[in-house]
Amino acid sequence: MSKISVTAVIVSFCLSALSGPLAIPLLRRLKAGQTVRNDGPATHLKKTGTPTMGGLLILFSVAVTCLPFLGSHSKIVPVLFLTLGFGIIGFLDDYIKVVCRRSMGLSPLQKFAGQLLITALFAYYLLHYTDVSLAMRIPFLHGRYLDLGIWNLPVLFFIVLGTVNGTNFTDGLDGLAGSVTVIVAVFFSVIAIGSRCGIEPVTCAVTGALMGFLLFNVHPASVFMGDTGSLALGGFVAACGYMLQMPLFIAIVGIVYLAEVASVILQVGYYKLSGGRRLFRMAPLHHHFELCGWSETRITALFAVITALMCLTALAAY
Repeated sequence: MSKISVTAVIVSFCLSALSGPLAIPLLRRLKAGQTVRNDGPATHLKKTGTPTMGGLLILFSVAVTCLPFLGSHSKIVPVLFLTLGFGIIGFLDDYIKVVCRRSMGLSPLQKFAGQLLITALFAYYLLHYTDVSLAMRIPFLHGRYLDLGIWNLPVLFFIVLGTVNGTNFTDGLDGLAGSVTVIVAVFFSVIAIGSRCGIEPVTCAVTGALMGFLLFNVHPASVFMGDTGSLALGGFVAACGYMLQMPLFIAIVGIVYLAEVASVILQVGYYKLSGGRRLFRMAPLHHHFELCGWSETRITALFAVITALMCLTALAAY
């Protein structure tokens, strides 16, 4: 591991870990507390009032850590842009809901329009200011790429938006999204360092920031990341996938994100087609396991282990 990578992990971890005790009381004073849905698992009702928007700790740590590397590692710019861009959308949604006391937050149309804009700007930058191709490396076929021509751009939008919203659905239990994504960040860091592609400062910074954040987010959480964090992490994963020409690998390393968003789609579809019956006890998938009697820590551990195994599979596929 290079000196830059080690430095990025340590600095970002320290910033995240040290800013937590300062930021969490501030969020409490702002009354930025989580409102728990009454139709969710009953065990979550005790979480009402826990500070949210903790994703700001992650964004702050990553941004500050990466600033010194902007001149020497230009390829971290699109990754930072997609991470911070989606983080800002999540922050606006969280701020309107918890600080302005508007239950809706951003409307679905506003949120989707913002996501489309951020994705479009990322795609434009990728095509015009980098030498990164939209051709996608095919898992298990060494050195072979899938180039869809004019369809590369629509596929980019589908993968980015799907990854972001899948990560958002994963953020429903203490430490779940953070635990899963820190393993994915380590995977991308290994690939980035090994291939010397130039994005390792940001992948390592996210790794360190998430390790620091998890000190406050594991069960019982003293702060939630909110949409500020979950949307940002989804943007990070999607951006890394494209900068490494590995978006197809997201389906492997992000199997948990995929399962979470698929469970919601299947639940809604089955409910409508069957006239009100449910496929799962509750969606997203982690809530189904909760209602089956599993503890939050057990579900988080299971999903983290699955992610680790799939990351090892992806290394073999690479």
